[in-house]
Amino acid sequence: MAPGATPSWVIRENASRPVLLALYLREVLAIASPVELPRLRDVGAVGERLEIDRHDLLERQWRAWWAMTVEPEAHPSPVPLELVPAFDTEVALPTSGAEVLASAVVPHAEAARSWAEWAHENYRSVSAARLGNSYRAYAGTIAEHEREVGRRAHSFELNVEVLPLSGIGVWWIGAMTVAVTDTLRSDASAFDDAIHPIIAELA
Repeated sequence: MAPGATPSWVIRENASRPVLLALYLREVLAIASPVELPRLRDVGAVGERLEIDRHDLLERQWRAWWAMTVEPEAHPSPVPLELVPAFDTEVALPTSGAEVLASAVVPHAEAARSWAEWAHENYRSVSAARLGNSYRAYAGTIAEHEREVGRRAHSFELNVEVLPLSGIGVWWIGAMTVAVTDTLRSDASAFDDAIHPIIAELA
């Protein structure tokens, strides 16, 4: 920030298709990580579970892909990425070190893409119905924080993924990314209370 410049903040809210796809595949492949993040609603494991050692490897490869998906700039792949043809251009995995994951996700490609499209469009329609309320929700929380601490908020960036998770809450899923349940996001008062500690931590 230039000397004398005023602090600034950027909050990006979305239900991004890459994150939705990764979470859908987490469910159908019976991947436990991240254990603190609730499961998706109405999506469960499909097919037989792999033998233990191979499933552990699948989990490790999924976790690495999840980190790259949530915050790709913070978690670049150490090797080139290659598109998984069954997902068109929506899933790219490392050319080495993701072989088990690449094999496991292909049978679920059509269902995963359809579900992610449905979930993303549902978020878009609900978000559009809020009109300008999304910006005001964050601006109001930041203004309240500034009154509490008696100074301008520090500059920060925050990504908010609004997801159809079971339960209600907010969870850190990256260094500057949180997951918020769609039910919580739809409750303006409860969302203000839940996002306030996140804003206070950053600002």
